[in-house]
Amino acid sequence: MQVQSVELRDFRSHHRFQADLGGSLTVIAGPNGSGKTNILEGLHFGLTGRSCRTSMDRQVVAWDTDTTIASVNFSSNGVDHTLATALQRSGDKRVQLDGSALETSVQIADRPTVVVFLPDKLSLVNGAPGERRLHMDRVIGAFTPRMPSLKADYNQALAQRNALLASSRSSGTRPQSLPAWDAKLANAGTELVELRDTFIDEVSAPVLEIAKELGLAGELELSHRPAASRDAGQYMADLDGRFETDMERGFTSYGPHRGDFLFLRNRREIKSTGSQGEKRIALLSLLLAERELIAHRTGNVPLLLLDDVMSELDSQRRRLLTERVFRAGQCVITATEFAHVPTADLPDTELISLGSDSSQKLRVA
Repeated sequence: MQVQSVELRDFRSHHRFQADLGGSLTVIAGPNGSGKTNILEGLHFGLTGRSCRTSMDRQVVAWDTDTTIASVNFSSNGVDHTLATALQRSGDKRVQLDGSALETSVQIADRPTVVVFLPDKLSLVNGAPGERRLHMDRVIGAFTPRMPSLKADYNQALAQRNALLASSRSSGTRPQSLPAWDAKLANAGTELVELRDTFIDEVSAPVLEIAKELGLAGELELSHRPAASRDAGQYMADLDGRFETDMERGFTSYGPHRGDFLFLRNRREIKSTGSQGEKRIALLSLLLAERELIAHRTGNVPLLLLDDVMSELDSQRRRLLTERVFRAGQCVITATEFAHVPTADLPDTELISLGSDSSQKLRVA
């Protein structure tokens, strides 16, 4: 599976942009403000139907227009496809595969998956647990068909239990249906914890290896804090024991909806002990390990999008990173200068230069 080209219309700063992608590596170089990140976002938007930078998708529509279109050509099993996502400023979104309308791009079984690094994704290291949970579950969902329905079952049971807690607080009695919903919550919750445990176990060794390769001092590890028992019977007992406290609070305080995973370096959280550069290497190591895991579990290597990833690395680390992503699959990297991405001896590489005016595009052979 390979992405061949991207075309953007009225997407952020690009009123008209088209580019072919290299079979292995594409480097987009240009000064700050030339729209490099917008191209990566456009690729992500075209393939997934959502922005990788904001939860408000309508922000991608160029300010002086009402509609944007991101179109991506890709091949799968020897067949060429065109996947296009159109969004109106009103919020109306349309997805088409080879000209036929779909409800969402998720309906496409062989749609290329995407792994993306953006400098502001350091919130996965520094930010709140909810963002890390969402990220972890999306990665698991890339190779676990059961994940969406499991999350739906868990969220339904959680919402019902919270509603029962509210009614209990009003009536002062324990609902008779509470044990049944506790059982459903425990069954879905322990399965969710198990999937997250497996994910952390599978990526931990590659994360450590990649972090060392990229020059991070110390031992980097991922630690899963599930916030719930891994045994369904104990899970139910714990819920029962917390009933009074949860009733007073008005919500369920126990379960994987409050879980987290942490980046530890020598057993200490890197978000409080690491520099910005070290945190970037930690995050990049996770994303590269996730890419390898998805490729191993599905047989398809995700498209890797790396934005301004070279700015905090020395020349040796830049070479190591370039060689690693080059041999692992298809990758698009942005940089302020081509020299930051050493590609002189790498075949099947496409170089794209952007001027300060994003409408200027020079393809470098």
